[in-house]
Amino acid sequence: MNDLLTVRDLSSFAKLHKISIYRLVENGEIPFIKRKGLGIRFKKDEIENWLDQGSSKISPLLEHVSQFDLSLEGYDRLFLKGGVKVNPKGKTWNYPFGSVYLRQSKSGKGRWYVYFRVEGKRVREAVKLAQTRADAVKVLTSKVADAFRGKHGFKKPEKSEEVFFEGFGKEFLELYSRVHWRAKTIQGHENSLQHLNRFFKGKRLSDVTPESTARYIAERKTKVSAATVNRELSCLKCVLNKAVEWGRLKANPIIRVKKFKEPEPKDRILAGEELRRLIEASAPHLKPIVLTAFCTAMRRSEILSLKWDQVDLGKKMVRVEKTKSGKPRVIPINSVLLDEFSRLKQANGKSEYVFLDPAKRRPMKDIKTAFRSACARAKKNPDDEKDPGIVGLRFHDLRHNAASKMVEAGIDLVTVSKILGHSSIQTTMRYAHPTPENMRRAVETLAQNVTTAQDFVPILSTKKEGVPPNAFVSVN
Repeated sequence: MNDLLTVRDLSSFAKLHKISIYRLVENGEIPFIKRKGLGIRFKKDEIENWLDQGSSKISPLLEHVSQFDLSLEGYDRLFLKGGVKVNPKGKTWNYPFGSVYLRQSKSGKGRWYVYFRVEGKRVREAVKLAQTRADAVKVLTSKVADAFRGKHGFKKPEKSEEVFFEGFGKEFLELYSRVHWRAKTIQGHENSLQHLNRFFKGKRLSDVTPESTARYIAERKTKVSAATVNRELSCLKCVLNKAVEWGRLKANPIIRVKKFKEPEPKDRILAGEELRRLIEASAPHLKPIVLTAFCTAMRRSEILSLKWDQVDLGKKMVRVEKTKSGKPRVIPINSVLLDEFSRLKQANGKSEYVFLDPAKRRPMKDIKTAFRSACARAKKNPDDEKDPGIVGLRFHDLRHNAASKMVEAGIDLVTVSKILGHSSIQTTMRYAHPTPENMRRAVETLAQNVTTAQDFVPILSTKKEGVPPNAFVSVN
Protein backbone atom coordinates (compact mmCIF):
# COMPACT_ATOMS: atom_id res chain seq x y z
CA MET A 1 0.00 0.00 0.00
CA ASN A 2 2.94 2.32 0.65
CA ASP A 3 4.02 1.85 -2.99
CA LEU A 4 0.79 3.40 -4.22
CA LEU A 5 0.88 7.09 -5.10
CA THR A 6 -2.16 9.32 -4.95
CA VAL A 7 -3.25 11.98 -7.41
CA ARG A 8 -2.17 14.48 -4.80
CA ASP A 9 1.38 13.00 -4.76
CA LEU A 10 1.72 13.41 -8.50
CA SER A 11 0.11 16.84 -8.42
CA SER A 12 2.44 18.22 -5.74
CA PHE A 13 5.51 16.79 -7.43
CA ALA A 14 4.80 17.86 -11.00
CA LYS A 15 3.10 21.12 -10.00
CA LEU A 16 0.17 20.03 -12.15
CA HIS A 17 -3.40 20.76 -11.28
CA LYS A 18 -5.33 17.68 -10.21
CA ILE A 19 -7.62 18.16 -13.20
CA SER A 20 -4.59 17.71 -15.46
CA ILE A 21 -3.71 14.46 -13.71
CA TYR A 22 -7.26 13.19 -14.17
CA ARG A 23 -7.10 14.18 -17.85
CA LEU A 24 -3.93 12.10 -18.30
CA VAL A 25 -5.77 9.18 -16.71
CA GLU A 26 -8.88 9.70 -18.83
CA ASN A 27 -6.82 9.76 -22.05
CA GLY A 28 -4.83 6.67 -21.01
CA GLU A 29 -1.56 8.59 -21.09
CA ILE A 30 -0.30 7.31 -17.72
CA PRO A 31 -0.54 3.87 -15.99
CA PHE A 32 -3.00 3.80 -13.08
CA ILE A 33 -5.21 1.49 -11.07
CA LYS A 34 -8.63 2.03 -9.58
CA ARG A 35 -9.23 0.63 -6.11
CA LYS A 36 -12.64 0.40 -4.57
CA GLY A 37 -12.90 2.82 -1.70
CA LEU A 38 -9.56 4.45 -2.59
CA GLY A 39 -10.15 5.86 -6.06
CA ILE A 40 -7.30 6.32 -8.53
CA ARG A 41 -3.80 5.24 -7.50
CA PHE A 42 -0.47 4.88 -9.22
CA LYS A 43 2.10 2.12 -8.69
CA LYS A 44 5.56 3.48 -8.19
CA ASP A 45 7.24 0.76 -10.26
CA GLU A 46 4.81 1.29 -13.14
CA ILE A 47 5.49 5.02 -13.10
CA GLU A 48 9.23 4.30 -13.18
CA ASN A 49 8.80 1.87 -16.11
CA TRP A 50 6.61 4.38 -17.90
CA LEU A 51 9.37 6.99 -17.60
CA ASP A 52 12.06 4.48 -18.60
CA GLN A 53 10.20 3.69 -21.85
CA GLY A 54 10.93 7.18 -23.15
CA SER A 55 7.62 7.37 -24.94
CA SER A 56 5.88 10.60 -25.78
CA LYS A 57 3.87 10.19 -22.57
CA ILE A 58 6.82 11.45 -20.56
CA SER A 59 6.53 14.84 -22.19
CA PRO A 60 3.63 16.35 -20.19
CA LEU A 61 5.30 15.52 -16.87
CA LEU A 62 8.82 16.64 -17.69
CA GLU A 63 7.62 19.81 -19.37
CA HIS A 64 6.07 20.94 -16.08
CA VAL A 65 8.82 19.57 -13.85
CA SER A 66 11.41 21.75 -15.60
CA GLN A 67 9.38 24.91 -15.10
CA PHE A 68 8.62 24.82 -11.35
CA ASP A 69 10.44 24.57 -8.06
CA LEU A 70 10.69 20.95 -6.94
CA SER A 71 9.74 19.48 -3.63
CA LEU A 72 12.92 17.44 -3.18
CA GLU A 73 11.34 15.17 -0.64
CA GLY A 74 8.39 14.43 -2.89
CA TYR A 75 10.72 14.01 -5.86
CA ASP A 76 12.83 11.47 -4.02
CA ARG A 77 9.74 9.63 -2.78
CA LEU A 78 8.43 9.41 -6.31
CA PHE A 79 11.53 8.74 -8.39
CA LEU A 80 14.70 8.02 -6.39
CA LYS A 81 16.02 4.52 -7.15
CA GLY A 82 18.18 2.64 -4.65
CA GLY A 83 18.79 5.53 -2.29
CA VAL A 84 22.08 7.38 -2.26
CA LYS A 85 25.26 5.68 -3.49
CA VAL A 86 28.36 6.87 -1.71
CA ASN A 87 31.94 6.41 -2.90
CA PRO A 88 35.24 7.99 -1.85
CA LYS A 89 34.92 10.76 -4.42
CA GLY A 90 31.31 11.75 -3.83
CA LYS A 91 27.64 10.83 -3.84
CA THR A 92 25.22 9.77 -6.61
CA TRP A 93 21.42 10.02 -6.76
CA ASN A 94 19.93 7.84 -9.52
CA TYR A 95 16.59 8.64 -11.15
CA PRO A 96 14.79 6.86 -14.01
CA PHE A 97 15.96 9.35 -16.62
CA GLY A 98 19.36 10.41 -15.24
CA SER A 99 21.61 10.91 -12.25
CA VAL A 100 22.85 13.73 -10.05
CA TYR A 101 26.41 13.46 -8.78
CA LEU A 102 28.15 15.51 -6.10
CA ARG A 103 31.91 15.38 -6.33
CA GLN A 104 33.94 16.42 -3.32
CA SER A 105 37.23 18.22 -3.92
CA LYS A 106 40.24 18.06 -1.61
CA SER A 107 39.39 21.50 -0.32
CA GLY A 108 36.00 20.19 0.81
CA LYS A 109 34.01 22.14 -1.77
CA GLY A 110 31.47 20.17 -3.74
CA ARG A 111 30.65 20.40 -7.43
CA TRP A 112 27.43 19.14 -8.98
CA TYR A 113 27.17 17.08 -12.19
CA VAL A 114 24.27 15.60 -14.12
CA TYR A 115 24.26 12.40 -16.19
CA PHE A 116 21.68 11.40 -18.79
CA ARG A 117 21.47 9.65 -22.16
CA VAL A 118 20.69 11.06 -25.61
CA GLU A 119 20.06 8.46 -28.33
CA GLY A 120 22.00 5.87 -26.35
CA LYS A 121 24.99 8.12 -25.69
CA ARG A 122 25.84 9.09 -22.13
CA VAL A 123 26.13 12.80 -21.50
CA ARG A 124 27.93 14.26 -18.51
CA GLU A 125 27.70 17.96 -17.75
CA ALA A 126 28.85 20.10 -14.84
CA VAL A 127 26.24 22.38 -13.28
CA LYS A 128 28.50 25.30 -12.44
CA LEU A 129 25.98 27.50 -10.71
CA ALA A 130 24.23 24.79 -8.68
CA GLN A 131 24.43 25.30 -4.92
CA THR A 132 22.15 22.49 -3.82
CA ARG A 133 20.91 19.13 -5.08
CA ALA A 134 17.54 20.75 -5.84
CA ASP A 135 19.31 23.05 -8.31
CA ALA A 136 21.03 20.09 -9.97
CA VAL A 137 17.78 18.11 -10.18
CA LYS A 138 16.06 21.07 -11.80
CA VAL A 139 18.81 21.27 -14.45
CA LEU A 140 18.64 17.50 -15.01
CA THR A 141 14.90 17.51 -15.71
CA SER A 142 15.30 20.47 -18.06
CA LYS A 143 18.13 18.78 -19.97
CA VAL A 144 16.20 15.53 -20.27
CA ALA A 145 13.09 17.36 -21.49
CA ASP A 146 15.14 19.16 -24.18
CA ALA A 147 16.76 15.88 -25.24
CA PHE A 148 13.34 14.25 -25.43
CA ARG A 149 12.03 17.00 -27.71
CA GLY A 150 14.97 16.56 -30.06
CA LYS A 151 14.67 12.77 -30.12
CA HIS A 152 10.97 12.71 -30.92
CA GLY A 153 10.96 15.64 -33.34
CA PHE A 154 9.33 18.18 -31.05
CA LYS A 155 10.41 21.71 -31.78
CA LYS A 156 11.78 23.52 -28.78
CA PRO A 157 9.58 26.50 -27.94
CA GLU A 158 11.00 29.61 -29.55
CA LYS A 159 11.98 32.39 -27.20
CA SER A 160 10.41 35.14 -29.22
CA GLU A 161 10.45 37.33 -26.16
CA GLU A 162 14.24 37.51 -26.51
CA VAL A 163 14.08 38.90 -30.06
CA PHE A 164 13.91 42.68 -30.01
CA PHE A 165 11.90 44.45 -32.68
CA GLU A 166 14.58 46.94 -33.67
CA GLY A 167 17.23 44.24 -34.10
CA PHE A 168 14.97 42.03 -36.17
CA GLY A 169 14.03 45.02 -38.33
CA LYS A 170 17.70 45.34 -39.34
CA GLU A 171 17.78 41.63 -40.23
CA PHE A 172 14.61 42.09 -42.27
CA LEU A 173 16.21 44.87 -44.30
CA GLU A 174 19.53 43.12 -44.84
CA LEU A 175 18.34 39.57 -45.55
CA TYR A 176 15.02 40.17 -47.27
CA SER A 177 14.09 43.70 -48.36
CA ARG A 178 17.42 44.72 -49.92
CA VAL A 179 17.81 41.31 -51.56
CA HIS A 180 14.37 40.85 -53.13
CA TRP A 181 12.87 44.32 -53.71
CA ARG A 182 13.58 47.28 -55.96
CA ALA A 183 15.05 50.55 -54.69
CA LYS A 184 11.73 52.37 -54.27
CA THR A 185 10.24 49.59 -52.12
CA ILE A 186 13.43 49.30 -50.05
CA GLN A 187 13.29 53.04 -49.37
CA GLY A 188 9.66 52.64 -48.28
CA HIS A 189 10.59 49.83 -45.87
CA GLU A 190 13.43 51.90 -44.42
CA ASN A 191 11.19 54.93 -43.90
CA SER A 192 8.42 52.84 -42.32
CA LEU A 193 10.85 51.08 -39.97
CA GLN A 194 12.19 54.42 -38.76
CA HIS A 195 8.76 55.30 -37.38
CA LEU A 196 8.01 51.75 -36.21
CA ASN A 197 11.34 51.51 -34.36
CA ARG A 198 10.64 54.81 -32.63
CA PHE A 199 7.36 53.45 -31.26
CA PHE A 200 8.47 49.86 -30.49
CA LYS A 201 11.93 50.83 -29.21
CA GLY A 202 13.15 48.45 -26.50
CA LYS A 203 10.24 46.06 -27.09
CA ARG A 204 10.34 42.44 -28.19
CA LEU A 205 8.58 40.86 -31.12
CA SER A 206 6.16 39.26 -28.69
CA ASP A 207 5.20 42.75 -27.48
CA VAL A 208 3.71 43.57 -30.89
CA THR A 209 0.04 42.79 -30.33
CA PRO A 210 -3.23 43.99 -31.89
CA GLU A 211 -3.59 46.41 -28.97
CA SER A 212 -0.10 47.91 -29.26
CA THR A 213 -0.55 48.14 -33.04
CA ALA A 214 -3.85 49.97 -32.54
CA ARG A 215 -2.05 52.47 -30.28
CA TYR A 216 0.60 52.98 -32.96
CA ILE A 217 -2.06 53.55 -35.63
CA ALA A 218 -3.95 56.01 -33.43
CA GLU A 219 -0.77 57.99 -32.76
CA ARG A 220 0.36 58.08 -36.40
CA LYS A 221 -3.10 58.95 -37.72
CA THR A 222 -2.90 62.33 -35.98
CA LYS A 223 0.27 63.18 -37.92
CA VAL A 224 0.06 61.56 -41.35
CA SER A 225 -2.52 60.49 -43.91
CA ALA A 226 -4.39 57.19 -43.94
CA ALA A 227 -2.36 56.09 -46.96
CA THR A 228 0.91 56.56 -45.05
CA VAL A 229 -0.42 54.61 -42.07
CA ASN A 230 -1.45 51.81 -44.43
CA ARG A 231 2.05 51.63 -45.94
CA GLU A 232 3.63 51.42 -42.47
CA LEU A 233 1.12 48.80 -41.35
CA SER A 234 1.91 46.74 -44.46
CA CYS A 235 5.60 46.94 -43.60
CA LEU A 236 4.91 45.84 -40.02
CA LYS A 237 2.88 42.85 -41.21
CA CYS A 238 5.63 41.92 -43.65
CA VAL A 239 8.24 42.05 -40.87
CA LEU A 240 6.18 39.80 -38.60
CA ASN A 241 5.45 37.38 -41.45
CA LYS A 242 9.20 36.98 -41.92
CA ALA A 243 9.60 36.48 -38.17
CA VAL A 244 7.15 33.57 -38.42
CA GLU A 245 8.88 32.18 -41.51
CA TRP A 246 12.29 32.34 -39.81
CA GLY A 247 11.06 30.73 -36.59
CA ARG A 248 11.15 33.82 -34.36
CA LEU A 249 7.37 33.86 -33.83
CA LYS A 250 4.74 31.13 -33.86
CA ALA A 251 2.14 33.28 -35.62
CA ASN A 252 1.61 36.81 -36.88
CA PRO A 253 -0.49 38.46 -34.14
CA ILE A 254 -1.72 41.36 -36.30
CA ILE A 255 -2.73 39.40 -39.39
CA ARG A 256 -6.35 40.52 -38.93
CA VAL A 257 -5.65 44.19 -38.24
CA LYS A 258 -7.41 46.10 -41.01
CA LYS A 259 -6.11 49.00 -43.01
CA PHE A 260 -7.90 52.29 -43.59
CA LYS A 261 -10.04 52.55 -46.70
CA GLU A 262 -8.29 54.92 -49.07
CA PRO A 263 -10.12 57.09 -51.61
CA GLU A 264 -9.69 56.13 -55.24
CA PRO A 265 -6.88 58.16 -56.87
CA LYS A 266 -8.13 60.90 -59.16
CA ASP A 267 -6.49 61.00 -62.55
CA ARG A 268 -5.81 64.40 -64.08
CA ILE A 269 -6.95 64.06 -67.68
CA LEU A 270 -5.51 66.64 -70.06
CA ALA A 271 -7.49 68.27 -72.80
CA GLY A 272 -5.89 68.34 -76.23
CA GLU A 273 -5.03 72.01 -75.86
CA GLU A 274 -3.42 71.43 -72.44
CA LEU A 275 -1.20 68.67 -73.83
CA ARG A 276 -0.05 70.95 -76.66
CA ARG A 277 0.71 73.77 -74.20
CA LEU A 278 2.65 71.41 -71.92
CA ILE A 279 4.83 70.15 -74.77
CA GLU A 280 5.52 73.67 -76.00
CA ALA A 281 6.37 74.89 -72.47
CA SER A 282 8.76 72.01 -71.76
CA ALA A 283 12.50 72.64 -71.69
CA PRO A 284 14.51 71.09 -74.57
CA HIS A 285 15.73 68.17 -72.42
CA LEU A 286 12.23 67.59 -70.97
CA LYS A 287 10.21 67.65 -74.20
CA PRO A 288 11.33 64.21 -75.51
CA ILE A 289 10.70 62.72 -72.07
CA VAL A 290 7.15 64.09 -71.98
CA LEU A 291 6.52 62.80 -75.51
CA THR A 292 7.86 59.35 -74.57
CA ALA A 293 5.64 59.22 -71.50
CA PHE A 294 2.50 60.09 -73.47
CA CYS A 295 3.29 58.08 -76.63
CA THR A 296 4.33 54.84 -74.84
CA ALA A 297 2.60 55.06 -71.41
CA MET A 298 5.94 54.14 -69.80
CA ARG A 299 6.67 54.92 -66.16
CA ARG A 300 9.16 57.63 -65.23
CA SER A 301 11.74 55.14 -63.91
CA GLU A 302 11.41 53.09 -67.12
CA ILE A 303 11.97 56.19 -69.26
CA LEU A 304 14.96 57.61 -67.37
CA SER A 305 16.73 54.22 -67.35
CA LEU A 306 16.12 53.63 -71.08
CA LYS A 307 19.24 52.69 -73.08
CA TRP A 308 19.84 52.78 -76.82
CA ASP A 309 20.24 49.01 -77.00
CA GLN A 310 16.57 48.79 -75.98
CA VAL A 311 15.46 51.02 -78.89
CA ASP A 312 15.12 49.51 -82.38
CA LEU A 313 14.42 52.36 -84.80
CA GLY A 314 14.32 49.97 -87.74
CA LYS A 315 11.54 47.81 -86.28
CA LYS A 316 10.04 50.81 -84.51
CA MET A 317 10.01 49.03 -81.13
CA VAL A 318 11.13 49.78 -77.55
CA ARG A 319 11.96 46.96 -75.15
CA VAL A 320 11.25 47.91 -71.52
CA GLU A 321 13.38 45.78 -69.18
CA LYS A 322 13.32 47.33 -65.71
CA THR A 323 9.60 47.07 -65.03
CA LYS A 324 7.52 47.17 -61.87
CA SER A 325 6.35 43.59 -62.33
CA GLY A 326 9.81 42.33 -63.27
CA LYS A 327 8.53 41.14 -66.67
CA PRO A 328 9.94 42.90 -69.76
CA ARG A 329 7.55 44.16 -72.44
CA VAL A 330 7.80 45.51 -75.98
CA ILE A 331 6.05 48.72 -77.07
CA PRO A 332 5.72 49.97 -80.67
CA ILE A 333 7.06 53.45 -81.51
CA ASN A 334 4.61 55.78 -83.26
CA SER A 335 5.57 58.27 -85.97
CA VAL A 336 5.90 61.28 -83.63
CA LEU A 337 8.21 59.45 -81.24
CA LEU A 338 10.22 57.91 -84.10
CA ASP A 339 11.19 61.38 -85.32
CA GLU A 340 12.11 62.45 -81.78
CA PHE A 341 14.22 59.33 -81.15
CA SER A 342 16.00 59.78 -84.49
CA ARG A 343 16.93 63.34 -83.50
CA LEU A 344 18.12 62.19 -80.06
CA LYS A 345 20.16 59.39 -81.64
CA GLN A 346 22.15 61.96 -83.62
CA ALA A 347 22.61 64.19 -80.58
CA ASN A 348 23.21 61.55 -77.86
CA GLY A 349 24.16 58.50 -79.91
CA LYS A 350 27.57 58.15 -78.26
CA SER A 351 25.98 57.78 -74.82
CA GLU A 352 24.64 54.49 -73.49
CA TYR A 353 21.48 56.19 -72.23
CA VAL A 354 18.78 57.84 -74.33
CA PHE A 355 18.05 60.79 -72.05
CA LEU A 356 20.95 62.84 -70.68
CA ASP A 357 21.24 65.68 -68.21
CA PRO A 358 22.12 68.67 -70.49
CA ALA A 359 24.46 70.25 -67.93
CA LYS A 360 26.33 67.18 -66.67
CA ARG A 361 26.00 64.96 -69.77
CA ARG A 362 25.12 61.94 -67.70
CA PRO A 363 21.91 59.88 -67.32
CA MET A 364 18.96 61.93 -66.12
CA LYS A 365 18.17 61.30 -62.44
CA ASP A 366 15.23 63.57 -61.69
CA ILE A 367 12.86 65.84 -63.61
CA LYS A 368 10.57 67.10 -60.85
CA THR A 369 11.73 70.73 -61.01
CA ALA A 370 11.72 70.87 -64.81
CA PHE A 371 8.25 69.30 -65.04
CA ARG A 372 6.81 71.62 -62.39
CA SER A 373 8.22 74.65 -64.22
CA ALA A 374 6.77 73.43 -67.53
CA CYS A 375 3.30 73.09 -65.97
CA ALA A 376 3.56 76.65 -64.60
CA ARG A 377 4.62 78.05 -68.00
CA ALA A 378 1.86 76.21 -69.88
CA LYS A 379 -0.59 79.07 -69.50
CA LYS A 380 -3.77 79.45 -71.49
CA ASN A 381 -3.07 83.16 -71.73
CA PRO A 382 0.70 83.83 -71.59
CA ASP A 383 0.12 87.51 -70.83
CA ASP A 384 -2.04 86.78 -67.78
CA GLU A 385 0.20 86.74 -64.69
CA LYS A 386 -2.60 85.23 -62.60
CA ASP A 387 -2.96 82.23 -64.92
CA PRO A 388 -1.44 79.32 -62.91
CA GLY A 389 -0.88 77.18 -65.98
CA ILE A 390 -1.69 73.48 -65.72
CA VAL A 391 -2.67 72.70 -62.11
CA GLY A 392 -2.68 69.35 -60.32
CA LEU A 393 -0.77 67.38 -62.96
CA ARG A 394 1.79 64.76 -61.92
CA PHE A 395 4.26 63.22 -64.35
CA HIS A 396 2.68 59.81 -63.76
CA ASP A 397 -0.62 61.28 -65.00
CA LEU A 398 0.86 61.25 -68.52
CA ARG A 399 0.76 57.45 -68.35
CA HIS A 400 -2.86 57.58 -67.22
CA ASN A 401 -3.68 60.04 -70.02
CA ALA A 402 -2.15 57.74 -72.62
CA ALA A 403 -4.20 54.79 -71.35
CA SER A 404 -7.43 56.78 -71.24
CA LYS A 405 -6.95 58.18 -74.75
CA MET A 406 -6.34 54.69 -76.18
CA VAL A 407 -9.49 53.35 -74.52
CA GLU A 408 -11.53 56.33 -75.72
CA ALA A 409 -10.29 55.67 -79.25
CA GLY A 410 -11.79 52.19 -79.09
CA ILE A 411 -8.60 50.19 -78.52
CA ASP A 412 -9.48 46.94 -76.78
CA LEU A 413 -8.49 46.58 -73.12
CA VAL A 414 -6.29 43.54 -73.76
CA THR A 415 -4.04 45.55 -76.08
CA VAL A 416 -3.97 48.54 -73.73
CA SER A 417 -3.11 46.25 -70.80
CA LYS A 418 -0.24 44.73 -72.81
CA ILE A 419 1.22 48.18 -73.57
CA LEU A 420 0.91 49.32 -69.94
CA GLY A 421 2.42 46.09 -68.61
CA HIS A 422 -0.43 45.35 -66.21
CA SER A 423 -0.50 41.86 -64.72
CA SER A 424 -4.31 41.95 -64.59
CA ILE A 425 -6.82 43.47 -66.96
CA GLN A 426 -8.82 44.58 -63.92
CA THR A 427 -6.18 47.27 -63.34
CA THR A 428 -6.56 48.49 -66.90
CA MET A 429 -10.33 48.79 -66.55
CA ARG A 430 -9.98 51.88 -64.36
CA TYR A 431 -9.15 53.82 -67.54
CA ALA A 432 -12.39 52.79 -69.27
CA HIS A 433 -14.38 55.94 -68.50
CA PRO A 434 -18.05 55.59 -69.57
CA THR A 435 -18.55 59.20 -70.70
CA PRO A 436 -21.99 60.34 -71.95
CA GLU A 437 -20.60 60.64 -75.48
CA ASN A 438 -19.26 57.08 -75.40
CA MET A 439 -22.54 55.76 -74.02
CA ARG A 440 -24.57 57.57 -76.72
CA ARG A 441 -22.22 56.32 -79.43
CA ALA A 442 -22.60 52.79 -78.04
CA VAL A 443 -26.40 52.74 -78.22
CA GLU A 444 -26.36 54.33 -81.69
CA THR A 445 -24.46 51.29 -82.94
CA LEU A 446 -27.43 49.20 -81.78
CA ALA A 447 -29.81 51.43 -83.73
CA GLN A 448 -27.72 50.94 -86.87
CA ASN A 449 -27.92 47.17 -86.47
CA VAL A 450 -31.69 47.30 -86.13
CA THR A 451 -32.35 49.60 -89.10
CA THR A 452 -30.16 47.50 -91.37
CA ALA A 453 -31.81 44.19 -90.42
CA GLN A 454 -33.47 42.40 -93.33
CA ASP A 455 -36.35 40.95 -91.32
CA PHE A 456 -37.73 44.27 -90.05
CA VAL A 457 -39.05 47.46 -91.60
CA PRO A 458 -40.06 50.62 -89.73
CA ILE A 459 -43.67 51.73 -89.60
CA LEU A 460 -43.52 55.49 -90.11
CA SER A 461 -47.26 56.00 -90.03
CA THR A 462 -48.94 56.25 -86.66
CA LYS A 463 -52.51 56.12 -88.00
CA LYS A 464 -52.85 52.37 -87.64
CA GLU A 465 -54.79 51.54 -84.49
CA GLY A 466 -52.83 49.83 -81.70
CA VAL A 467 -49.36 50.43 -83.19
CA PRO A 468 -47.09 52.97 -81.44
CA PRO A 469 -45.08 55.51 -83.44
CA ASN A 470 -41.76 54.35 -84.99
CA ALA A 471 -42.49 50.70 -84.13
CA PHE A 472 -40.98 47.80 -86.06
CA VAL A 473 -42.88 44.89 -87.57
CA SER A 474 -41.66 41.75 -89.26
CA VAL A 475 -41.65 41.63 -93.04
CA ASN A 476 -42.91 38.06 -92.85
